[in-house]
Amino acid sequence: MNITLRQLRVFSAVARHLSFTRAAEELCLTQPAVSMQVKQLESQLDVSLFEHLGKKIYLTEMGREVYHYSRSVLQQLDELQGVLNSLKGLGKGKLKISVASTANYFIPVLLAGFCQRYPGVTVSLDVTNRETLLTQLAENEVDMVVMGQPPDDMDLGADPFMENPLVIVAPPEHPLAKDKKIPLQRLEQEVFLVREPGSGTRIAMERFFAQHDVHITTGMEVGSNEAIKQSVQAGLGLGLLSRDTVEMELALGRLVILNVSEFPIMRYWYVVHRQGKRLSMVAQTFKDYLLQESPSLLGKGEQKLPQARIREAHSA
Repeated sequence: MNITLRQLRVFSAVARHLSFTRAAEELCLTQPAVSMQVKQLESQLDVSLFEHLGKKIYLTEMGREVYHYSRSVLQQLDELQGVLNSLKGLGKGKLKISVASTANYFIPVLLAGFCQRYPGVTVSLDVTNRETLLTQLAENEVDMVVMGQPPDDMDLGADPFMENPLVIVAPPEHPLAKDKKIPLQRLEQEVFLVREPGSGTRIAMERFFAQHDVHITTGMEVGSNEAIKQSVQAGLGLGLLSRDTVEMELALGRLVILNVSEFPIMRYWYVVHRQGKRLSMVAQTFKDYLLQESPSLLGKGEQKLPQARIREAHSA
């Protein structure tokens, strides 16, 4: 067998996306170049790695096995590179992180400060939903993720680094906009726009109202915070969002925060990675940067954060 790391990287990208086109975009290659690398790998292994059904591709049984081992090989190489960079110092290196879509309202500011401080570091950033974040953690595809409440049933280390209050927003002309201490039960007369099932914000919302025995009416199910903000401004219902996502709309007077009893729901942003993962010097430095400097860099002032929590998977 005379396979190359280039072939493994290209194959892994295609297998991850199940798309030659998206793999080519990620790797900055042409689609024919990607196809050629995969065909060469198949020739070296004497197996078919993909099967084509209509316009979609799927991994064969052999393909799934090769994908499993190729990810392991590439992860080991990335770890080796991280160790070597640590020995050389923090002059250069690579940081691979993923963040929840809501966190993208402040993460670019933090990354800008980090990159100015360490200009030799290359950052790979993925902004995605909670389900994908958990998959990336489970498969050890990233150094760390930034997300809301981590799950209890995964082997994770989670450190809170900033408050993440959830607030109820409405258009300025809403009848409740100027009321004070609105009772929770009053919200039963309103319609709420909600994120998709599995969203961290929606989970927190449903848990909170259930604990307070408040039964709300949900209208549209909306797949992004931006869509919820636009829909609230249009008068289609109320929204429950992270305060970090609505700062611009509040400043422009397009939305208001309702003064509701028991609100805001106080949550926190966490930096999360696999428990026991050996962080590179770059990754550890970025984690320390988040924990020590995020609130001050974003003008949040001192905050009372819960202790870091180490989460261990439940026994089978």
